[in-house]
Amino acid sequence: MSITAAEVNNLRKQTGAGMMDCKKALQEAEGNTEKAIEILRLKGQKVAAKRGDRETGEGVILASSNGEGDFGVLLSLNCETDFVAKNEEFVGVAQTLVDLALSNKLQSKEALMEQEYPGSGVSVAEKITEQIGKIGEKIEVAVYHTMSASQVAAYIHPGNRLATLVGFSASVDSEVGRNVAMQAAAMAPVALDETTIPADLIEKERAIGKELAIQEGKPEEMAEKIAEGRLKKWFKEATLVNQMFIKDNKINVAAYVKAANNDAVLTAYCREALD
Repeated sequence: MSITAAEVNNLRKQTGAGMMDCKKALQEAEGNTEKAIEILRLKGQKVAAKRGDRETGEGVILASSNGEGDFGVLLSLNCETDFVAKNEEFVGVAQTLVDLALSNKLQSKEALMEQEYPGSGVSVAEKITEQIGKIGEKIEVAVYHTMSASQVAAYIHPGNRLATLVGFSASVDSEVGRNVAMQAAAMAPVALDETTIPADLIEKERAIGKELAIQEGKPEEMAEKIAEGRLKKWFKEATLVNQMFIKDNKINVAAYVKAANNDAVLTAYCREALD
């Protein structure tokens, strides 16, 4: 049947699909817009199935906290190519997901997927499937972190490939929160403090320190003491609260936070990057 340009344009506005895809879907649906939308969604599902085993090493990582400052979200929306990752519409979808998660304080990726995507009448999961059909690449929410604290601060490094969240036990100035979030981004700590470092990682560092001392000619008993000393030094370098503050290397991050508010301590952090 004959499909008008106006009908094609209307479907394109509703779905974001390409002109030819919209025209074919309308022809298949015999001019029924609702059926055409479903056809386009099914096409997206077929593309998703075909690309299910593809690597999604590109994408955008965004982080933000809500207006009250007590809840934060860090999300990575991944795709296959850098070209798609830099597309404004793709970045816009990622930002919409973050905003949706914040406004509803969604605690899990599963809860996010079940939410209605704003202005679409479909779920987030269905919207992502539509985007797969439209773009022709595998797209997925690869990382989803939430954080609740008296205050949560976020930082996104320019380029949207690295982001952090940090939590505080009490209110601090927004600049302080941002500075600590930037510290976590720049210095890539392995943990918040020494008590949160996995035991196997501590043992690995201890063994490395001992082996280096032995290679330097130290007897085993002395090598063990040297290893413990090196481990303490590593704690200071590898844990966020003990790292020297990058904007004032005379104090560590914990002291910087305490100077801002004597009642505030760092309670949590997370950091994600696209390598």
